Formats: sequence, C-alpha cells, structure tokens
Amino acid sequence: MDKPLSQITKAILFTSFITAPLILSGCNNADATLAAESAKAEQEKVLAIPVEVHTAELGKIASNYTTTAILEAKEEAFVVARASGIIENIYVEEGDYVEKGQVLAQLDPNRYELSLRKARADLKGIEQELAKIDKVYSKKLVSDDTYDKLAAQYESIKATVKLAELDLKEATIVAPISGFIAERNAKVGNLTESFQRERMFHIVQQKILQGIVYLPESELPRIRRDQQASLTIPALEDAAIPAYIERISPVVDAKTGTFKVTLRVPNDNAQLMAGMFSEVAINYDTHENATLLPRQAIISIDNKNSVFVVEDGVAKKRDVTLGYEEGNTIEILSGVKSAEQVVTVGHQNLKDSAPVEVVSS
Repeated sequence: MDKPLSQITKAILFTSFITAPLILSGCNNADATLAAESAKAEQEKVLAIPVEVHTAELGKIASNYTTTAILEAKEEAFVVARASGIIENIYVEEGDYVEKGQVLAQLDPNRYELSLRKARADLKGIEQELAKIDKVYSKKLVSDDTYDKLAAQYESIKATVKLAELDLKEATIVAPISGFIAERNAKVGNLTESFQRERMFHIVQQKILQGIVYLPESELPRIRRDQQASLTIPALEDAAIPAYIERISPVVDAKTGTFKVTLRVPNDNAQLMAGMFSEVAINYDTHENATLLPRQAIISIDNKNSVFVVEDGVAKKRDVTLGYEEGNTIEILSGVKSAEQVVTVGHQNLKDSAPVEVVSS
C-alpha cells in the first residue's frame, strides 16, 4: 500500500517539475510583448516630426512683369533769360507753385526803356518825313528811288520799335508753364546774359508724372496702351500707386534688344515727387478666387512640384500644378484645396505618411 502512494507522489512531482518552466516561459513572453508594444508606441511618439503649416487660402493673384523706374515730371521747363541785365527782384522761391505767365523775376529795364524811346522817336521822325514826301511824290517831284528808300527805312524803324518792345517785355521773367519751382539759381544783383546756359529757374508740373521703362522685345506681344501697372514706392513705406501705359515705342533698340514704354502716373494728391525711385509691376492677367500658398511650401525636384498636406497628424505628399507667382505667393492649380494645412517649415526631411506635430500655423 505504501509503495503505490510513493509512486503517485513521484509522478506528481515530476509533472510539476516539467510544467513549471513552461508556465514561467509563458509569463515572460507576455511581459516581453507588452514591453515591445510600449516601446514601439513610445518610439512612434518620439519620431513625430515638428512642422509649421500654412492654411491654403482663396485670393487674387496677378501675372506681372517687374522692373524699376525713376519718376519724371511729364511737363517741366528750364527758365533762362532772353534778355541781358542785372537781376533787380526775385518774386518766387523753391517749392512755390506758380501759374503760367506769373512773374518770377525782374531785370533792370532802364536800358530797354531808353532803347524803346529812341526807336519810337526815330519812327516818329521818319513818319513825318514820309508824310511830306507823299505829298510831292504824288506830283512826281520826287524820284521813285528816293521814295522807295524812305519807305524801306520806315519799315526798318518799325521793326526796331517792335524789337525794343520785345526786349523790354523780356526783361520781366515769367513762368512758361504752371507748376512748382524745383530750383532757383537766380540771385538779386547778379548779371544774367541772354540765352545763357545756366538756367534761372526749373519748373515742374507734378499733377501727372511719368515713368520710363525698357522691356525685352519678347514682352512686346503682351503690352498694350492703357494697360494697368502698379508702382511700389519705397520712400512712401512701399505704398502701391496705380499707373497706366501711355506710349509704346514703335522700334526695338538693336543694341539692347529692348523697347521703350512710358507709364502715366496720376498724382492727384501730390504725394509723389519727380525723381522718386519706384518698383514697377506691369499687369498681364489676374486670377480671382485662386488657391494660394507661400512659395516656401513648394518642394521642387526634377521639374516636379509637390507639397506635404497634414491629415490627422500625418504628412501626405501631393504633387501640385503651379500657376501665377506674385512676390512670395504662388497659385496652386491642382493638388491642394483651400482650408487644407500645408507644411511650410520642416518639410525638407519629411517622407510620405510620416507622423508630424504641428507647432505653428
């Protein structure tokens, strides 16, 4: 009886000895699986790449040709004296607005007044002599030659009187156009010579300015009169000023391959000045309700353009078709819709379907 019990005990102990490692191995495998899954989840969390995104928007974008121009006065005049003399008075200063015909300065008129008096006296004398000759000439008491010489002398003195009157008139310097006095070089007491090269005044009319640009001949088919342009003026905190094409040169400069275009720049509020530097954008076409993104969102490789769109924390790579580009903004014709979030910073090292974390938008 004791012998069978002893054998049963031994069998139980042997079975326990065999199964115990298996049970322990199963527990260890379960723990290892849980640890691996936890490590994987932690790794995925760590691998989420921080990015900045921009929301695609609908807006207006234009196709432009950009260049630069210096604004010029459409009307200007360099005033020089047509008579000689000492400058007696100056009635305007730089910055003053003058009307056409307004007196700017006065030269000493004494010499011209005396010349006019002498010419008029000579004319009066010849008129009296001619009147006497007329009486006897009708009776054939004076030869034709004598009469013709006296008549010619009379016409000459008449012309002398008119020249003296003109000289006296030109001793008063007047404005040839309306505008602002841009320069005043004349000084009281100085001697000015007739038609001297040094100008007394410089007058500019700035109600309408103009800008001259030179465009490549390849742009000629897309340029037309009254076409709209936009000027950016750095001196006015990059203010945008409308302009229009007024004239297009009919010839192309063979040396430079360019043609001249003159822009009309309205200046009704007088905020612009001749000589200002401007950045010019000539508008070719405008798209309304276009999908717009910043230029830095585009990845260009091998003539293919793509972007990364964030969807549920994952960056999806999409090929896009580009349209017009204006400044730092570019039009997306296909591949992205408005209101989608597109990666703008951190996309250079991204792969398709990579987990991302948006840190700024």
